[in-house]
Amino acid sequence: MTAIDGGIRTTHTGSLPRPAEVIELLAAREHGELSPEREAGFEATIAEATDAVVRRQIETGIDIINDGETGKISYSVYVKDRLTGFGGEAGNEPAADIRDFPTYLDRYLSVNYRRAFSTPACIGPVSYRDAAAIERDLQLMSDALAANGKLPGDAFISAASPGVISHFLKNQYYPSHEAYLEALAEAMKTEYEAIYRAGFTLQIDCPDLAGGRHFQFPDLSLPEWRAIAALHIDALNYATAGIPPERMRMHLCWGNYEGPHHRDVPLRDIVDLILTARPATISFEAANPRHAHEWSVWADIELPDEKSLMPGVIDSTTNYIEHPELVAERLRNFANIVGPDRVIGATDCGLSTFAGLSAVDPEIAWAKLGSLVEGARIASTYFS
Repeated sequence: MTAIDGGIRTTHTGSLPRPAEVIELLAAREHGELSPEREAGFEATIAEATDAVVRRQIETGIDIINDGETGKISYSVYVKDRLTGFGGEAGNEPAADIRDFPTYLDRYLSVNYRRAFSTPACIGPVSYRDAAAIERDLQLMSDALAANGKLPGDAFISAASPGVISHFLKNQYYPSHEAYLEALAEAMKTEYEAIYRAGFTLQIDCPDLAGGRHFQFPDLSLPEWRAIAALHIDALNYATAGIPPERMRMHLCWGNYEGPHHRDVPLRDIVDLILTARPATISFEAANPRHAHEWSVWADIELPDEKSLMPGVIDSTTNYIEHPELVAERLRNFANIVGPDRVIGATDCGLSTFAGLSAVDPEIAWAKLGSLVEGARIASTYFS
């Protein structure tokens, strides 16, 4: 089942449920516990799982697919194994909204999130040292697409933005945040351009442009925060200067976790900045209870002709399966403003952002994607 001709297309924001064997292998590799025998079979296991996740997306009816981020421990900190300059363990504390509620903070910390992945600090010059890793990702995805009758043009590959890397992997080397961003942007050009050259759409994950407000800089005023966000966008634009905007999409996020989110910066306060970023497609949360109302923001601005919207119409932190009619209603809200040809239905965020730490049951995640597809078909009939 796919979108009707000329209808609203569907996609998602990157991570999809990984098989238990893959999660176990990724965790063992992350903590240096992978035996030589299991290491030898690692690539074959990832290849098999990538093929399976590509096939299931096609069977579900998703139009623009990816590798499910199958071989990555997470959407962001995976870069520590591809870049020079990182070591030790810097760690990250919970966001400011969670810290505002001590009893919830205790509950939040009772789950051992820190064991899932390491977050070293930047302790030396940053450069891209392992181009073979991204080339392996691209080859695995190309092979899986070919085996399932698809081409790279039907798919996207995600990569961490300079700003989100700076959040998870703290700077202990460069003289300023700006200098660190510049180094990360220069290094990540290698990965971004490799994805583009391979024929895929590049998705740049940019939670720093929204969630960074209450994660990294909760004590700044809004004007001060906007200046930081502008720096992050400058770094992103520099790193992608050689890639056509229509071959890119960017994902905004206020944090893919169940929490109060009362400190989230409103979309209205940053949307003008977001429109200065080069990627032509803008992905953003529009299904969860804190941001579902913000579809109306787009009615109050003039979306540039070259831009498209990729609203999340499926919540990625709850096991509720959205009714297709609700999905259709959400999509129609956007399509009525900018036209159905400029709307791509998606999820709020990844359905398995960190390997093994998904809030959504794997089979429910796929059912939610099925509801996304059906909802897009229903919405499309209103514009056919």
